[in-house]
Amino acid sequence: MIHPIHIIGGGLAGSEAAWQAARAGCKVILYEMRPHRTTPAHKTGLFGELVCSNSLKTEQENSAPWLLKEELRRLGSLLLQIAAEARVPGGHALTVDRERFAGRLTEIIASEPMIEVRREEVEAIPDGIVVIATGPLTSDALARDIARLTGSERLFFYDAISPIVEADSVDTSIAFRASRYDKSLDSTADYLNCPFDKDQYERFVDALLAAESVSAHIPDDVPYFEACLPIEELARRGRDTLRFGPMKPAGLIDPRTGRRPYAVVQLRQENLRADSYNLVGMQNHMRYGEQARVLRMIPGLEHAEFIRFGQVHRNTYINAPALLAPTLQLRTRESCFFAGQICGVEGYVESIATGLVAGRNAAALARGERPCPLPRETAIGSLCHYVSGADPAHYQPANITFDLLPPLDEETRRRFRKDRRARHAEICRRALAALPAG
Repeated sequence: MIHPIHIIGGGLAGSEAAWQAARAGCKVILYEMRPHRTTPAHKTGLFGELVCSNSLKTEQENSAPWLLKEELRRLGSLLLQIAAEARVPGGHALTVDRERFAGRLTEIIASEPMIEVRREEVEAIPDGIVVIATGPLTSDALARDIARLTGSERLFFYDAISPIVEADSVDTSIAFRASRYDKSLDSTADYLNCPFDKDQYERFVDALLAAESVSAHIPDDVPYFEACLPIEELARRGRDTLRFGPMKPAGLIDPRTGRRPYAVVQLRQENLRADSYNLVGMQNHMRYGEQARVLRMIPGLEHAEFIRFGQVHRNTYINAPALLAPTLQLRTRESCFFAGQICGVEGYVESIATGLVAGRNAAALARGERPCPLPRETAIGSLCHYVSGADPAHYQPANITFDLLPPLDEETRRRFRKDRRARHAEICRRALAALPAG
């Protein structure tokens, strides 16, 4: 008799894990506390709700994020399939309509006969085979039980989410449509760009530095995740940090002046109706009134109507290298798996990838088979290797990068020494060749 697999959390990792286990012929009980109990970041009870951004990063071939997605596609990821169906224009990025993505995922999961959905909060880890995929906003009660089980203290870091504005409140006589390095400016470009001159940028930075922040009760020794820093934190590092970071004007020409702006805020379409835009990279923790005042200093957003303001929220993750095997099993309890941001991966696709691994390995264990990690040469295998093999004393959440994958052999490195693109292409070729059949 194959016992059911308990999966806690209906986010990206939990949903993918549930689907993979069900496809492998295992009965799954999927627990999700929303909408009965919500979180500071979520707005709905839908599975796979995207809260920070609607982008699953670049689709540029032979990049590390592309490789991770390509591996998932070849392995039969449900969420990558739905992302393709819900895609909206986003330049080189795989960008989705949030509502359509989460709605379609919820519909598929709810209609799968091998998955029983229970809308309830789990306060203690069940017996049997369990996948914990509760994400960065794990409830306090379950976090305490995880700490009891792992014997380690909880770890925290804080990040922030970007504001969203109504599309028709953007002044398109100022904001112009273009993707970086486009050879033409036309209505088919995927981003709206709000251009700054030097004086406008300096005034914006002054206002940003003077704005009142929400008290997030963040201890001084608890870091933000570096790839998702609030713009105030970036501005404190230097007056030009923003315009060489999320507000960089590279590859953009303002049609009003024929010149590159001093700085730019890009707006990315949120859904297929194109009735709202995300302020790319403008995550912050200012008070809402301060956000309205400061962000309306962005040229083209003087009369912006905000659908969502930016905010800071707590993220919880375990010290995975001290606890997990490359199969994402807890070393001290092999029937317990962790997946998603709670195990220390950062990013939507990274969460999906660990969900796929945990779901498949949980199904293998349920069938009496031995769970196996994916080859180290693959992006997914390297991500799990990092999670389980990094230095526990200095563990930080990670996105997929080529640095996580094993280096090429010396002869190949010599051959491609001066051609980084060729090196990356070879790493991708090697990874896909090592990937098992889906």
